[in-house]
Amino acid sequence: MKYSFYFCLLFLSFQILSQEKFSKEITLTTDNDLYVSSKKDRYYTNGMFLNYRYLSKTKKENQEKRIFEIEIGHEMYTPYKAIVENINDHDRPFASYLYGSFGVNRIYKNDKILKTSIQIGVIGPDAFGKELQDFIHDIYGFKRAIGWEYQIKNAFGLNFNTEYSQFLVKDESSNYDVSWINEAKLGTVYTNISSGFYARLGLKTLAKITNSIAFNTNLNDENTAFKRETESFLYIKSMVRYALYDATLQGSFLNTTSPVTKELIPLVFQLEAGLKFTANRFNFGYAFHFSTNKSNQLRNDNGNIFGTISFHYLLH
Repeated sequence: MKYSFYFCLLFLSFQILSQEKFSKEITLTTDNDLYVSSKKDRYYTNGMFLNYRYLSKTKKENQEKRIFEIEIGHEMYTPYKAIVENINDHDRPFASYLYGSFGVNRIYKNDKILKTSIQIGVIGPDAFGKELQDFIHDIYGFKRAIGWEYQIKNAFGLNFNTEYSQFLVKDESSNYDVSWINEAKLGTVYTNISSGFYARLGLKTLAKITNSIAFNTNLNDENTAFKRETESFLYIKSMVRYALYDATLQGSFLNTTSPVTKELIPLVFQLEAGLKFTANRFNFGYAFHFSTNKSNQLRNDNGNIFGTISFHYLLH
């Protein structure tokens, strides 16, 4: 009887919180190949992103809401292993990219989402990739990386990014749906376009894409027609990307002195599968990522894998 009482209190707290409206959110996201394998430490090996999102007080008539987003991000790349003493053995360059970004997420009433953002940062030693990897390896007791002296040289980073999503279909019970997703990047670090599908399988009834943690559209206030949803779902996201330029691999055209650069494979298949769920003011996510080779000179020709862990905290 006592345990039933506690369970009812816990369930009631979740229901009360689900009725609340939160207009701000802080997110910490971390990518690492360690999250899928303790033996792999290569290619896209680490990413760290701190994000603050808040709901705009103004919106257009055809929009459900508009969300602003500020982010600080860091991405790190290494050859087939973190210790490569001979420059001739680097099958891809050591590289890191540090940036700050500002974005606007427009959520429309016809189940369409358009996000645009601008990134400003730096690629090269000034992005502190070596220092960050040494710090991470010290935490886990791994050997420090060797070879960063041959990394991609310093260059200014400026990128314009766009994401467009559109709801396509769902089943009658709203426990399964599919959306069409598209991305485009243009700048001094990345230039590519991507297209694919995002499918959700709900462990309960799915929230609309205009009010879901799946698409970072879950913020609300007294001016929106939605309330906070309790969500729990599995998802799979598959995309085909065509890349024209990648400064972390080819070196920046703004600084052509990098000692190691490699050719780009334009067409890449990317797969992401994971779980997302809400708990009180928190949202959590874990994802497994796979991509085919981004260069034809890699020693490991079976693609690259890594994991993502994300923590979100909602504020009024």
